[in-house]
Amino acid sequence: MSIQNYHFTIGDFEGIVVNDGTFAYSHPAQIIFANAPQAQLEQVLAKHNLDLKTWEVYISPYPSLFINTGQHRVLIDTGAGDLAPTTGKLRQNLKQAGLRPEDIDTVILTHGHLDHIGGAVDEQGRPAFPRARYVMWKTEWEFWRNDPDISWLPIPDLFKQLILASVQKNLPPLQDQLELIDQDVEIVPGIRAMAAPGHTPGHMAVAISSNGEQVWHLADAVGHPIHLEQPDWHLSFDMSPEATIATRYRLLQQAADEKVLALLTHFPAPGLGYIIPHGARWQWQPR
Repeated sequence: MSIQNYHFTIGDFEGIVVNDGTFAYSHPAQIIFANAPQAQLEQVLAKHNLDLKTWEVYISPYPSLFINTGQHRVLIDTGAGDLAPTTGKLRQNLKQAGLRPEDIDTVILTHGHLDHIGGAVDEQGRPAFPRARYVMWKTEWEFWRNDPDISWLPIPDLFKQLILASVQKNLPPLQDQLELIDQDVEIVPGIRAMAAPGHTPGHMAVAISSNGEQVWHLADAVGHPIHLEQPDWHLSFDMSPEATIATRYRLLQQAADEKVLALLTHFPAPGLGYIIPHGARWQWQPR
């Protein structure tokens, strides 16, 4: 097993967390805990051996999730593409796992941010997975395809420009292979979409179940393990903080109750673990 590919099973399904690379976020506390009171933030970070004054960079993995159900070969998210020299490794790591682009029959895009759709098209601007249907929440597609104004987001202007450029590059070529959904629905047998709005208007989570076992891809509903104990702290990228927090409480409680394995995009690699009740909140237990 390569450090780029983490293999596991869900019942009768094969799963691989496929790394697209990493990205270094500067001033991470401002991004990850945008509304946290500073005094409380300093105390909480100290419990996790982090010093607010010296915590200058958070290196986030950018994973995609491959699922082989036996009938379908499904890829959830496509990484960041050419965002940075440290990204764009998805296809070579799929190849390392013995998978060709044409082997994938379904690509699920959890939302339209550049680190999730950046590998959706190839260098020629064509769908990178030529035989796949691409699945996206209808609200999400319509939001990004209607030239949205995101100038109000409290993130650096460079990120705003990169997000919009990625949308313009990666979404239009998918039109002929696209399926839009607008409710929790089974995409292929054993893989179900779950509405998880807030981070973006049509952000979705994905539930995979086989033979009594489950893994939930929660995408960016939760950005950092500390959010489990401080679920009211949101990301600066969250477009609707109130909806994000409501979604987070719902998904975390349900994941804890059902003891499902969870995948969180920006958690330390491979991003798999369990949501464990801890007092009135939760904590992260890596797999």
